[in-house]
Amino acid sequence: MIVEDDSFVMDIYQTKLSQEGYDIVSANNGMEALKKLEDTQCNPDLMLLDIVMPYVDGLEVLKKIKASERLKNIPVILLTNLSQKEEVGQGLSLGASDYLIKSHFTPSEVLEKIKIYLPEKNLS
Repeated sequence: MIVEDDSFVMDIYQTKLSQEGYDIVSANNGMEALKKLEDTQCNPDLMLLDIVMPYVDGLEVLKKIKASERLKNIPVILLTNLSQKEEVGQGLSLGASDYLIKSHFTPSEVLEKIKIYLPEKNLS
């Protein structure tokens, strides 16, 4: 699942991951992501989650995922532009598996990170 409010960034990651054989569920903001996750059929293997989004921010989404018995084991990679130590620390302390700053990672490098958390899903 990709949760990202920037349509250009969303497009890049949807394209890259689809080309690698991953099925993508997308949400344009935190509220939409939480609605999709309420459906018990929506069980993503991993989530790329932006932090700064309208309606419900990524940290709030992360808190709700980690509080859910059904969803708490989903690896969540925060993919954001926030790079202050406080935000990194907060994201990791809330249970994020990784914290990537968008400007520091190419889509290919993000894909390599995803493969670390989903080795059995490594389709290439």
